[in-house]
Amino acid sequence: MQDIRLAIFDWDGTLMDSVGRIVACVQGAARDCELTVPAPAQIRQIIGLSLDVAMSRLFPLCNDSGTTNIAALIDRYRHHYLHDATPSPLFAGAGELLHDWQSRGLQLAVATGKSRRGLDRVLDETGLRPLFVTSRGADEARSKPDPLMLEQILDEQGLSPRQAVMVGDSVHDMAMAEAIDMPRIGVTWGVDSRDSLSRHGPVAVVDSMAALKTLL
Repeated sequence: MQDIRLAIFDWDGTLMDSVGRIVACVQGAARDCELTVPAPAQIRQIIGLSLDVAMSRLFPLCNDSGTTNIAALIDRYRHHYLHDATPSPLFAGAGELLHDWQSRGLQLAVATGKSRRGLDRVLDETGLRPLFVTSRGADEARSKPDPLMLEQILDEQGLSPRQAVMVGDSVHDMAMAEAIDMPRIGVTWGVDSRDSLSRHGPVAVVDSMAALKTLL
């Protein structure tokens, strides 16, 4: 991986320990809309997707002609996310890893299932915005695993897929990078298992920030 010039990170479950908060907010939205509350394992499978795609998969019977549509679910999810008290800190060592890679001349970017508004909020709350040369939210491209957001980032930076690496915790991240033959690294502290991540041909699957740091 000597030619890598840009590391593109997923956010939820990769840099930020926000899975528990996402689960709580989806369940809260379901209760508000008087729908069957999905189990945590079901919700974990859609983390990383854009909200419209995620909600459509979790609640396939909802549509714009129904009593509860996807837009209403998304609205209630966003309400809960703003007010939910479930902690969502950065994973231990995430900030240090980002600063280390940037100090060694590697450019950093974010490709996330969050909306632009949600991404901007966490970039400012964590103070990490200055570290990233660019970012893409789910409402600025097509939902993962479509590779459009990666293609947009590469075009903006004038790089080829082989000059970048995708770092993520979900099969959606791995499949997105695989679609354009971009090197990819899976991390096991988020939503998907080592076996699931490995099915998408990553260059490595790591269990700690320390192990990730040594790869580049």
